[in-house]
Amino acid sequence: MSVAPGWYVDPADPETRRYWDGGGWIGAPIPVDATPPEGPPPPEPEPEPESPSPASTSAPSAAGTPPATWPHGQASGGPAGASAPGVPPGTPPTWPTGGASQPPPGWPYPNWPVPPPAPRPHGMPLASLGTRLGARLIDFGIVFALNALVNGWFVWRYLQELSTPLNEFWRRVQEQDRTTDPLPAAGDQAGALVVTILLIATSLWLAYEVPSMAASGQTFGKRLLRVRAVPVEADAPLGFGRALRRWNTLGLPTLLWYCCGLGLVLQLIDALSPLFDHPLRQALHDKRAQTVVVQVPRTPDDRANPPGETT
Repeated sequence: MSVAPGWYVDPADPETRRYWDGGGWIGAPIPVDATPPEGPPPPEPEPEPESPSPASTSAPSAAGTPPATWPHGQASGGPAGASAPGVPPGTPPTWPTGGASQPPPGWPYPNWPVPPPAPRPHGMPLASLGTRLGARLIDFGIVFALNALVNGWFVWRYLQELSTPLNEFWRRVQEQDRTTDPLPAAGDQAGALVVTILLIATSLWLAYEVPSMAASGQTFGKRLLRVRAVPVEADAPLGFGRALRRWNTLGLPTLLWYCCGLGLVLQLIDALSPLFDHPLRQALHDKRAQTVVVQVPRTPDDRANPPGETT
């Protein structure tokens, strides 16, 4: 993994920023709240070489202990690439902190990758997957209640059309009837009632979600859990066209439930897609509408001062 060059918070001193050139830290640190310059910092003047003193010459101790081992098996005070006494060539690097195979936090080893900062679209953190799921479940509960009111009569009529095959199936289970005769057919209106129920359910979902998302990027569930969908390119309302495209990918497959549950499979794939998208955690409907879901800060100060940084 490689990290793009730029100014990042120094992991060794969170109060400062330093410039990462893709291979290591360069230049002097600056305060974390200061505006970094464009591009890398100017090169620092090289210190004048000092003549070595006899006292600074490293030598083995009287007990025969070899000099301390530093990264890549280099002996302290030895030339680059030289191994410490008794260390075979090719031995993995050991570090001053107990011989660990990884550097301590903030160790400025130039070839050691550092994780990039978490994305903050328009200064806001990404909403967690758990929060997004909770908001979606609240919205589903509201849409289900609306369907119970509007679609209830059609569902009751559909169950009546299915009563004959369902009663025969239940009789065979109770009496352990192993006959291979097919079950009686459902009523003539069963197919039309299914299509009507799915059309009404889809229309109710569209009417509940699209207008509110177009205006504010939030449904009732999203507002309750303080998450919002925003365009990738700007912190602005979605607008009706983008909100409709976003809903179509997840909502329209409801009409395909009639086709052996195909619509439900497509919706499940869409719902699980943020688990595999990095770094913005976009679902398939987010990608189609070019949106991202963020956590709304409680106060303006939360947006101005991200966690881990100071002003």
